[in-house]
Amino acid sequence: MISSKNDDIAAIATAHGIGSICIIRLSGSTALQSALKLTKISNLSPRLATLTKIYSLDKEFLDEAIMIYFKAPASFTGEDVVEFHTHGGFVVADMILNELVKLGVRLAEPGEFSKRAFLNDKLDLAKAEAIQGLINSRSEAAAKILARQMRGDLSRYVEQMRNELVKTLAFVETSIDYADDDLPDDLLEQIKAMLEANATKLDKIVQISEQRRGLIDGFKVAIVGKPNVGKSSILNSLLSYERAIISDEAGTTRDRIEENFKVGTHLVRIIDTAGIRKNAGKIEEIGIRYSLAAIEEADIVLAVFDSSSASDEQDERIVELVKNSGKKVFFILNKSDLAFKFDLDLSPSIKISAKKGADEIVGRLRDYLDSQDSSEMMLSSNHQIKQCKDASVAIKRALNLLGDELELFAYEINTAIAAIAAITRPFERSEILDEMFSHFCLGK
Repeated sequence: MISSKNDDIAAIATAHGIGSICIIRLSGSTALQSALKLTKISNLSPRLATLTKIYSLDKEFLDEAIMIYFKAPASFTGEDVVEFHTHGGFVVADMILNELVKLGVRLAEPGEFSKRAFLNDKLDLAKAEAIQGLINSRSEAAAKILARQMRGDLSRYVEQMRNELVKTLAFVETSIDYADDDLPDDLLEQIKAMLEANATKLDKIVQISEQRRGLIDGFKVAIVGKPNVGKSSILNSLLSYERAIISDEAGTTRDRIEENFKVGTHLVRIIDTAGIRKNAGKIEEIGIRYSLAAIEEADIVLAVFDSSSASDEQDERIVELVKNSGKKVFFILNKSDLAFKFDLDLSPSIKISAKKGADEIVGRLRDYLDSQDSSEMMLSSNHQIKQCKDASVAIKRALNLLGDELELFAYEINTAIAAIAAITRPFERSEILDEMFSHFCLGK
């Protein structure tokens, strides 16, 4: 346990504001004793909701609330935890917290309950990140992915790879320190196959996670095209309000405009950009650079063209630009209510009149986003992606050293283990000793 007798912590566990229920969480070695001092009852049965009156230390009635006691170690933090389920609002909860502070309870720092849960082996870093992500999730897909991480899918994935790498390191360090002991003849081939498989698995999960990052953070959609093709009109239609200024004058949009909206169950951040063209003015050129950057960072590109005009060199440049971007591209032929004159083959394309709405675009976006598979395990943060990349690079360096420089090989495997372990729990050298002695009966 990490707390001491005088190190109980408390905080409001529900969002601040007016509501029917407010939960105050109290955790620590003397949490139960402190909580009971605010009541007229002598004990609480673990995991049983008890309706009782709450009093101040001066015996003044504060509220009638439900109290629930979670006895250590069967609690979120691994310590004794008591929850007060009071009536909602600011005042009552603050009054109870003030009484707990008078008893020597300390107000918890941000994230301190989760930190204690981690230090008491009640959850690992992957689950802690999943909890935070689930709280902030902005789409159903994100919630489902993070719920699987809370269930332990990512932790099991990491633990399996970590154990394989530890076993590999144990084999190698045994061969270095106990060269006279018999080891399997095909040991190096076994190690090589294991490492190649692990590097492949890491590269795959990184690739999947980067491609589908929009399922967690929200998909970025960039609207691009030459000036005066109706990009801002499409933005306004998608948002259902006049967000961007609309004018027949080319180059009206010079700055980048960003807004969030929902497409089905998915959060989308849409970016309207300046028209891409040659011979733009100085300020407009800055806006065009923003447009090119938006294509680079977007998950999806809406390339907009004026179907009532013949194509020109600027249109051809935009088509080449978006096709070479490697992003999912939807070609939008706007102004379809006018005579059709556009002569580039952009099939399949979406023909609309932004003045009449953008329902066709929304429908196609929704179909595409719904097709993105959220059932396959993926990483949910830049930290997790970086650690997997670092582990893969270290494993590949180790493969080049296998059979020649075992000491350097062992160093790289240590690096890989430390990288992958940082997703869940820090690596400890004792794990190597446990593996060595459990398999090799050394030191007879």
